[in-house]
Amino acid sequence: MNDNQSHVWLRPKDIVAAYTLLRVIVGVNYFNHGAVRIGNIPGFMDAMAQTMQQSWIPEFLVRINAALVPPVELVVGLLIMIGFWMRGALIACFILMIVLMYGVTIIQNWQVAGSQLIYDITLFILLAGLGFNKISVDHWLSRRRR
Repeated sequence: MNDNQSHVWLRPKDIVAAYTLLRVIVGVNYFNHGAVRIGNIPGFMDAMAQTMQQSWIPEFLVRINAALVPPVELVVGLLIMIGFWMRGALIACFILMIVLMYGVTIIQNWQVAGSQLIYDITLFILLAGLGFNKISVDHWLSRRRR
């Protein structure tokens, strides 16, 4: 580096690499949450109904929500992992997290609520940083259209 250049601490190619790796990790996490539950949705529904038993939410609503969680996790996880329809997938994931946060705070499970906030902050970083989503299906498709 010569004396006339300023120090660049955050290089765009490093941010793109970090964004891609974070996106893939988050995608794998959500995908696997859905994958391990998808084969036993009735069991997941029972566990969720048991967990929410002391809340004011009617059991049938808990069960409907529990039936939807695994397929949503599976689909958004796959989309995020490969970087396809990222904005929509991240917004869908945020909506899922809002519903889950509502449930855990009703039953005052503050430890899980804290963990979910970490997911939410990570989703925020991914959504706010969509401009760095250069190694993805979305980026590949946008380059093909041009």
